[in-house]
Amino acid sequence: MILVLDEGTSSTRALLFAEDGAIAHVAQEELPAAYPRPGHVEQDPKLLWDKSRKVMGEAVHAAGGANRVRAIGITNQRETVVAWDRQSGAPLAPAIVWQDRRTADACDALREAGHEPMLQERTGLLLDPYFSATKMRWMLDHHEAVREAAGAGRLAFGTVDAWLLFKLTGRHATDATNASRTLLMDLRKVDWDKELCALFGVPVDALPEIVPTMGELGTTDLFGAALPVTGSAGDQQAATIGQGCLEPGTAKATFGTGLFALVPTGEVPARSHHRLLSTLLTHDGASSRYALEGAVFVAGSLVKWLRDMAGLVGSAEETETLARSVPDNGGVTIVPAFTGLGAPHWRPDLKGSVHGLSFGVGRAHLVRAALEAVTMSAHDLGEAFAADGAEWERLRIDGGMALNDWFAQDLADMLGCAVERPTSVESTARGAAMLAGVGAGLFADLGEALAMQPARDRFTPALGAPERATRLAQWRAVMEHALGR
Repeated sequence: MILVLDEGTSSTRALLFAEDGAIAHVAQEELPAAYPRPGHVEQDPKLLWDKSRKVMGEAVHAAGGANRVRAIGITNQRETVVAWDRQSGAPLAPAIVWQDRRTADACDALREAGHEPMLQERTGLLLDPYFSATKMRWMLDHHEAVREAAGAGRLAFGTVDAWLLFKLTGRHATDATNASRTLLMDLRKVDWDKELCALFGVPVDALPEIVPTMGELGTTDLFGAALPVTGSAGDQQAATIGQGCLEPGTAKATFGTGLFALVPTGEVPARSHHRLLSTLLTHDGASSRYALEGAVFVAGSLVKWLRDMAGLVGSAEETETLARSVPDNGGVTIVPAFTGLGAPHWRPDLKGSVHGLSFGVGRAHLVRAALEAVTMSAHDLGEAFAADGAEWERLRIDGGMALNDWFAQDLADMLGCAVERPTSVESTARGAAMLAGVGAGLFADLGEALAMQPARDRFTPALGAPERATRLAQWRAVMEHALGR
């Protein structure tokens, strides 16, 4: 079997995959986050590791022992930064999560100084606190332990994949897809850029070695026998691979904590002219595949807010029933800028807001408006992709929200294209299993690893043109107001 560690923002899980893609076991632990100040989002690196090790141990036991596991694949929340002591292995500060907005002013200053065009050309990314570099600089500026370790040559920086790989194998390395999300890697050379490190004030010697997404990445002996780690990729790249979107013309969107859509662009990075990102999809050590990406920071986290903070639903599943119970949103529009707006707007300064309240609005209207906010965010992304020449002819979806049939149909209706959902939505973990399978020699290449793909359900547009136009007009009017246009 292939053991996959899927370390997300809200949970860490270990899954066992057979070579045909069947899932034999899933072990899961929830991961809390701390919000010490508005806009600040942190996690405990020790807890990330302890819970990840726990679920991996449970999966190995379920497999019948380490001798029943062929290889390990890792996939992870991206952009989140961990700082640790490379000698003791102890974390030096709380991890700064990808959702964190504390470095917005630093990004603004760099943008005003004219650095963004060069950064986009060299890294494929835009200036936003979402990415890792300004988080690393903030840690150096605000945590004495981090500065001391840097001065002594003991500091190790890394995204979550690097932290997990270090704890598993002792190797300070990061796969190329995660490195491409830092604002510090040259996208074409697949190497750290010393000029960018100097621009952000991040010491190059604190960064991990950049390694391929598949191959021998290290070995762990923590589970009773030596197990090789042979695949690693950031969660959105892994989901794209797990959906079988390897060539230009295919598109996937993951509706997890956030919404992330990717379209492969081939062996040359594509320059977006509509505020999308160019990112690495796979790297085998000799050649690379690239993709265009649109990142929206709020999707499933809005459903979580409905449940845990607003108290409007008792479970995520209840949102489908409530959305179906009303004919429309009652005139309500929610701008889901709880942690700013991502692509294609890139406005970290905005806050979430609710528009169109009246005495006729009830709980079901608010819940439906929340789901529609995610649909309309996807619509805005789709327009940006089309303007960049990467139109969605069909969209493969996954993530927790994709399990909602009403939501999947609403996507098809508002996007005006077919939406496909695998019968098993574990695309992120499946992509990591495919990479690990290739790296371990179970498959000759990712094309052969497509044998792990599940069947798919299909949703086709059924909404009338007038109703679609009305909904789009309502959304656009509110967004124009929110954006100050």
